[in-house]
Amino acid sequence: MSRPDKSKLPTDGGAGLGQNPFAAALGGLGGLVPAAAPGAPSPAVTGEPKADANAKNRGRVDVLRTTAGRGGKTVTVAKNFVGIGAPEKEALCKKMRAAAGCGGTVKDGVIEIQGDQREVVARVLREAGFRPVMAGG
Repeated sequence: MSRPDKSKLPTDGGAGLGQNPFAAALGGLGGLVPAAAPGAPSPAVTGEPKADANAKNRGRVDVLRTTAGRGGKTVTVAKNFVGIGAPEKEALCKKMRAAAGCGGTVKDGVIEIQGDQREVVARVLREAGFRPVMAGG
């Protein structure tokens, strides 16, 4: 579809929106609602990161060493992730492989790194905001 006048639409925001439908309801609170400075952008608009309490503690992750079912080969396993999906687990696995200098994979929601690399895996998890707990022998 083409417009007949082919002029550009203004994107400067134009005039204000006019009447605020919530002004009457909030006006009776008597200063309980803080007023924003006129023209000040909200934190969501400025792109500043929110100060989230969960940013540093994303949950407990068990880090253990196992040889069961692997022909005697030692594997470091990180499991019990809460609230992250497969793409983030793949990214964490890639960081762990690079830091440890060995192979690894993600199977059934569990990160497996070759060898006894518990300290390296725990360090990468701490840097990502998780709380690693050494489990098992």
